[in-house]
Amino acid sequence: MSGPLLLLDGASLWFRAFHGVPDSIVGPDGKPVNALRGFTDMVAQLVTRHSPTRLVVCLDLDWRPQFRVDAIPTYKTHRLAPNGAATNTEEVPRMLTRQVPMILDVLRAAGIATAGADGFEADDVLGTLASREKTDDVVVVSGDRDLLQLVGDDPVPVRVFYVGRGLAKAELYGPTEVAAKYGVPLENAGDAYADLATLRGDSSDGLPGVAGVGEKTASALMLRFGSIQQLLAAVDDPDSDIARGVRSKLESARAYIEAAVPVVRVARDAEIKISGSDELGREPADAAELERLAAKHGAESSVARLLSAMRKR
Repeated sequence: MSGPLLLLDGASLWFRAFHGVPDSIVGPDGKPVNALRGFTDMVAQLVTRHSPTRLVVCLDLDWRPQFRVDAIPTYKTHRLAPNGAATNTEEVPRMLTRQVPMILDVLRAAGIATAGADGFEADDVLGTLASREKTDDVVVVSGDRDLLQLVGDDPVPVRVFYVGRGLAKAELYGPTEVAAKYGVPLENAGDAYADLATLRGDSSDGLPGVAGVGEKTASALMLRFGSIQQLLAAVDDPDSDIARGVRSKLESARAYIEAAVPVVRVARDAEIKISGSDELGREPADAAELERLAAKHGAESSVARLLSAMRKR
């Protein structure tokens, strides 16, 4: 039987690996390899758990795309590095930044595809690849709950394996789970979750949301109206029976809501650049290079676990 297409949110996972594995873990040269080893172990565990036929690690080629900043200027401003307003660079621990090329080298030698899109975030790459899949089930792995908007069953099941609380406590979400946890309509759970998030806001992304509308109110509105489009139509209808206070809040925030919708929603049409075939082999693409990298970085055990997972599918 064919396994799923497994789509990994690269930066989300190696950020968690970096903070989850002590930086006292170093290679033969004395430099930290905690993110490399932790991320490689994560991939091995995910391959073992999901037995994918295909695997892509999705990358941020632009962590703060201009089209989102143009719509909501506060988008991710709190994550800018010092002088980042001029350079648009994200504040990331230097010890992690130095390990990203190591991770990409290991993925390349292992034969695991990476993908990105100029001017787009990894979320958009994940959204595009998940949305255009017509053959295999899709499992998206991320610690970013914004990706819950991708869940669906047509044309193929798309599930989100949410690792925000760590891999050991990860949860698999489909439409049923999203609808139950966040109080949105089952029939359009993914899209309704994106609309709920637009109303609620997300301080981690610099999105304030609608003042006075928290998650409970946003959920009630989604359950009643089904979408922001229908909600705003009701706001415009003087005969609708929306509570006066809620109507006032939505009217005041209308410009924000309309600007935030395309910021919160992931792109489904990004122009993807992929490093190679997404087929996950049972043997590495370059065994000698992978062995060399493992020895160079003191990651032999992690690489061995990855190879074992690939072979046992």
